[in-house]
Amino acid sequence: MANQYLMRADEIAEELDVSKAYAYKIIQKLNADLAKKGFLVISGKVSRKYFEEQIYGGMSDGQIEKGA
Repeated sequence: MANQYLMRADEIAEELDVSKAYAYKIIQKLNADLAKKGFLVISGKVSRKYFEEQIYGGMSDGQIEKGA
């Protein structure tokens, strides 16, 4: 699943160790931000790339793994 372009609530919940309900709230916020920027959004899913940028910022994959 890691190669899929969009993430669902269950993946976000697992990634962040939060409830599925809270993961849906995160998706709603990220999609609202994207919609304001003029992007097309799909309810219940969010771009994996945008999610990672917003959660992890500008860190590279190596920094994320090391916890830096």
